Amino acid sequence: MNRLLVLARHGQSDWNLKNLFTGWKDPGLTDLGVEEARAAGRRLKALGIQFDVAYTSALSRAQRTCQLILEEIGQPDLAVIKEQALNERDYGDLSGLNKDDARAKWGEEQVHVWRRSYDVPPPGGESLKDTVARVLPYYVSEILPRVMRGERVLVAAHGNSLRALVMVLDRLSADTIPSMELATGVPLVYRLKADTTVEDKKVLTA
Repeated sequence: MNRLLVLARHGQSDWNLKNLFTGWKDPGLTDLGVEEARAAGRRLKALGIQFDVAYTSALSRAQRTCQLILEEIGQPDLAVIKEQALNERDYGDLSGLNKDDARAKWGEEQVHVWRRSYDVPPPGGESLKDTVARVLPYYVSEILPRVMRGERVLVAAHGNSLRALVMVLDRLSADTIPSMELATGVPLVYRLKADTTVEDKKVLTA
């Protein structure tokens, strides 16, 4: 039984580059983001990893990253399931704002609370706790059963939606998960035990 689960945050987006809150807005990848996604695929290929199914969000930066990874490993026609439950955290009124401008408007401390607390949402948006509450039921009902059947699963998504999964897999607390950074285009390769806990984890940095 493989029980293989690979998580990959999308490559750098235009708004990552411009230091903007992105959330559910839909900018594309930069040239660097395209290369990060391709490099992720090459590192997976070097390990001989192939997939039975891929999941991604309803946002184009994650979908493009998924496509580029699959092209690099020689599986461009693999079935890909696009699901809004895997979308990035919704930043509400902050979406589209430069992070420095947001600090000037609301203050450094308030913006820090919105970005790094677990359960305080920005105006009109989601907290990380809200994002976890959206992502985890989908993972438990749709993704995890396939992994436990021995399928090899790729999830190409976003910093915060993947934090929700890492929180469960790595058994992190609500205190530690907000400060954990997931690098763009760096796959996390998990193998799970029969009880759904982690047997092995590899971080495929360059």
